Amino acid sequence: MGFIGSGSIGRTLARLAVGAGHQVVLSNSRGPETLADTAAELGPRASAATSEEAATAGDIVVVTVPVSAFPHVPAAPLAGKTVIDTCNYGPERDGHIPELDSKSLTSSELLLRYVPDALLVKAFNNIFFKHLLSLARPAGAADRSYLPIAGDSAPAKAAVTEFIDSIGYSVVDAGTLADSWRQATGTPVWGTPYGPYSNEKGQPVGEDAIRSALATATR
Repeated sequence: MGFIGSGSIGRTLARLAVGAGHQVVLSNSRGPETLADTAAELGPRASAATSEEAATAGDIVVVTVPVSAFPHVPAAPLAGKTVIDTCNYGPERDGHIPELDSKSLTSSELLLRYVPDALLVKAFNNIFFKHLLSLARPAGAADRSYLPIAGDSAPAKAAVTEFIDSIGYSVVDAGTLADSWRQATGTPVWGTPYGPYSNEKGQPVGEDAIRSALATATR
């Protein structure tokens, strides 16, 4: 697993991935030396590298950066790879992007313009990082939670579903990248089903609740 960006969601995913037996290569915009402590804490399955190196190393690559950083995501090493996009648009942080403000484009479709040969899957953008860590459950657990994913490539979705399963979650297919607005910031499936931020342990969410939340989203 390669990570472009190592913020709260990136580090949480890396922790879950290492726990599930995956090798992880972390990167950020400030250089590998700033991630040395994080990699050491995660143990021998984790290392730090440049964004290009992390993109090259990963069989699956997680892009978890501000939308304003999309132009800096290395495109060439992501060609043909399954890429998980966890990103949410926030104009107060990213500046206003007209096509996202007008909702003529989803943030994943915007990312695809910068990495046109990647097989992009939207995932993990609708859950608080502390809930993501605490709600992971083994396969078959009665209180296993579901996460929505969206993408245009069936093989990439299958690869991401397998990864998500390995770290303790089940998946609801939420459609194409054009449909991924249904899990964007402020929608019914964003945050709320898993409980308030004040409850750091969160609450498990089944398949029906996620499907219902996706269905009630309005644009």
